[in-house]
Amino acid sequence: MANRVLIIGVGGLGVPAAIGLARSGVAAIALADAEAVELSNLARQVIYRTSDIGKSKVRAAARRLIAEFPALEIECLEFAVNPDNAARTIAAHDFVIDGTDNPAIKFLINDTCIAARRPFVYGGVLGMRGQAMTVIPGRTACIRCLFEEPPPEAEIATCRDAGIIGPIAAAIGALQASEAGAFIRGETLALAGRMLTYDAVGLSRIRITPVRPRSGCGCGAAAASAAVSLG
Repeated sequence: MANRVLIIGVGGLGVPAAIGLARSGVAAIALADAEAVELSNLARQVIYRTSDIGKSKVRAAARRLIAEFPALEIECLEFAVNPDNAARTIAAHDFVIDGTDNPAIKFLINDTCIAARRPFVYGGVLGMRGQAMTVIPGRTACIRCLFEEPPPEAEIATCRDAGIIGPIAAAIGALQASEAGAFIRGETLALAGRMLTYDAVGLSRIRITPVRPRSGCGCGAAAASAAVSLG
């Protein structure tokens, strides 16, 4: 498959991202997730049905997508992306969508994409707020430019308790799909080096903030930026 988009996590973010990519005409996607569909998923992960409970998320999502978009090529990766397989999995694809809810895996995706020179779009949702940012290795700020290390486990547990709101995740997933589609078509990436924050309860619901590469970050974007400025 050419121009392959990898979606890591086929849940609240990954499902709307996959649907958005299929609707946009992207020819080939890969879905990576080790989990099975649970009853609690059905309220916000709209691609799944009661009949899918207990079945592989990747296979269930692929069946629904192909039924609606027969020309779509889907690679089913029924495993969790982890430190042992991240490098080879990410290197085999052209663009990555982070649809995970685990901060440690988000940092793994960031670091692996930087090393493999694969652009990716980060997504995160907590309660009524969501964020998205595209990272182009060596050119724009990465996740570690913002946060040097993942949050402590106690903070992660608190965030999980807060949960996510389905429509917020759907909006962020659709934005991630838009960025991936733009990359495949050779268009400008609207969120490259910019963090979009959507706040469903704030006065200013959508905010886009430029993110400068951090000096000393291992992604090397700050040094590249300085070299361009000097040139």
